[in-house]
Amino acid sequence: MRKFRLLFFSLFLIPLFYACSNKLDVNAKWQDITVVYGLLNQHSDTNFVKITKAFLGEGNALTFAKIPDSSNYPDKLDVKLEEYDVSSNIPVLKNTYPLDTITIKNKQAGDSIFYYPYQLVYYTLVKLDVDYSYKLKITVKKTGKVITSQTLLVNPMNITDPHKGGVVSILPNRGISLQFYSAKNGRRYQLLIRLHYSEYSSSDTATKSVEWIVFNDFLSASLAGGDKEEPFYTGDGLYSVMKNQIPVNHNVTRHANYVDFLFTVAGDDLNTYMNVTAPSNSIIQERPTYTNIINGIGLFSTILTTELDSLRPSQVMRDSLKTNQYTKDLDF
Repeated sequence: MRKFRLLFFSLFLIPLFYACSNKLDVNAKWQDITVVYGLLNQHSDTNFVKITKAFLGEGNALTFAKIPDSSNYPDKLDVKLEEYDVSSNIPVLKNTYPLDTITIKNKQAGDSIFYYPYQLVYYTLVKLDVDYSYKLKITVKKTGKVITSQTLLVNPMNITDPHKGGVVSILPNRGISLQFYSAKNGRRYQLLIRLHYSEYSSSDTATKSVEWIVFNDFLSASLAGGDKEEPFYTGDGLYSVMKNQIPVNHNVTRHANYVDFLFTVAGDDLNTYMNVTAPSNSIIQERPTYTNIINGIGLFSTILTTELDSLRPSQVMRDSLKTNQYTKDLDF
């Protein structure tokens, strides 16, 4: 959500010039601009949609941002999730699910310039079906304004290596054994590897972990799914993360317990949004605005996370943790 909120500020920078006048009125011609962000995930028991409005007024916009009423609608919106069967040429409406509101506490100081720690969001407890398409329909009851967007869901991905309950060897200068088949409606892939380990001292035992993002920009060639993928990455990154995050302490001994592989797949619209909003490497820093919200701005897309947990480190990997240049001083 942090990057999403940066989009609001483009609204404050649009100059409104009038013929035969050299005066600038930044508060002229205010419009009700609805800002929507939601990512559907059929593996989640609850799906959230953040709905706010752009704001404009006399004074410092940074001050307004810290006031909830500046960006929240004063009245509850009519928000629905429509479920469509799109197996034929003509979509068929199967179900309509209303979304309710809830106030959650998941923001900390520094997350953004907007108010914290509480925020109002819309949510649904509906179990989503990968065979259907979902249309978000928002109605501002006071004005009758309707905002919509639609997305397909990312289908489950087939991971063939590593396999559930298996053994993994993640070694420096050696490729990670990795093979999967692309997910239908999935475009961008991320792999996070989490190593769990125990730390023993004379008086205590603690369980800890480190995380390494192996990749977050692997793209599938199509959205049809079923393409065999074997991305090549060496294990050096994990050892480097361990060196940087685990302090040298010869008063403890450590033992590698197990490894998790967490795959996250983003839908096509989310991938496009990430590409458009990524930092520019050129001297031209202005980035185009991307939205797939009709009659508003923002993003409504899909994401799916698949986890292979409790994979056992091989003996070769355990030996490497003891002897390689990155972790030899960490007492594994």
